[in-house]
Amino acid sequence: MTSNFIDELRSQFGNEITAADVKAFARDRGVSYPTVTRHLEQYKVKRGSWNLTVRERLEQTYQESPIAVTERETQDLTPQKDDTFVPFGNFSDIKKIIKSGIFYPCFITGLSGNGKTFGVEQACAQLGRELIRVNITIETDEDDLIGGFRLVDGNTAWHNGPVIEALERGAVLLLDEIDLASNKILCLQSILEGKGVFLKKIGRYVKPAAGFTVIATANTKGKGSDDGRFVGTNVLNEAFLERFPVTFEQSYPTPATEQKILDRLCSDSEFNQRLCDWADIIRKTFYDGGIDEIISTRRLVHIVQAYEIFGDRAKAVTTCINRFDDETKQAFQELYDKVDANVNFGENNEGSVAGVQEGSVGNLP
Repeated sequence: MTSNFIDELRSQFGNEITAADVKAFARDRGVSYPTVTRHLEQYKVKRGSWNLTVRERLEQTYQESPIAVTERETQDLTPQKDDTFVPFGNFSDIKKIIKSGIFYPCFITGLSGNGKTFGVEQACAQLGRELIRVNITIETDEDDLIGGFRLVDGNTAWHNGPVIEALERGAVLLLDEIDLASNKILCLQSILEGKGVFLKKIGRYVKPAAGFTVIATANTKGKGSDDGRFVGTNVLNEAFLERFPVTFEQSYPTPATEQKILDRLCSDSEFNQRLCDWADIIRKTFYDGGIDEIISTRRLVHIVQAYEIFGDRAKAVTTCINRFDDETKQAFQELYDKVDANVNFGENNEGSVAGVQEGSVGNLP
């Protein structure tokens, strides 16, 4: 089959061709029908029908259609401001980068539930900047990110992926949990250099609009997880990681800041303080290697939300730590007993667990 077989098909059968046309063409040239149809995949309209002008028509429609432009302009992708948000950690630096309008990719790493994604969303909300968030998985590929042809009402149409939308809108592209990605994420190399991308399927080059930048969040630094806490994270390509100029290490907020967060969600300030003291002790013990689990800021939020629903401290704490194994759950309950004398988890929590020591709570009020 010659490289100009598409032109040959057009000259012999016209732009609209059928399965019978393809079979005749294949028979005349001594090739198989499947061989020809494989090369026609991008022109397919429906089963047994191809339009050899579809790519040109789609490109023209995409560039000139006022309907497509109107639909984009009516969508506002700016996140809503959350009154419960309390700035901490790297928030001010992230906000400065977004506000600058400079293309400057950032990598934010830290343990789960410490506000990495929420902080980026609220920075965009405060600045009135559009944000497109993509949750990365091992299955995420170029088609998911860049876009591709979709079959709509029997017709093939090009659909932008979230990356192209962010490029053209000058939005902030948030790649969430990027350390779950496979090497298919390398399709973003040129984009991470600020050079845009060539859409080879429709022959179009997309340049980044003013304000476009990329922020990635991860629980690791792209080197995988040796302790098994973040199953599914992968070792990312070094050349890919090098395209992020800065890496921010996000820690959990201080107990004082964390209480401000909880106070905006729950009116029982004394309960909020006990929870923050409890979480702080657990984290210090975790960092010292005494226990294998940790209480995140997100889990504290879950607890106060449960308390608002049930009106019971013990039930709120218990239902939100039931996800841990029995030994860890019991240790966390015993520790909370020590920081909050008003709570009783029942008679089935006797005994102690190594790693959460009685002496570690001696300085609490």
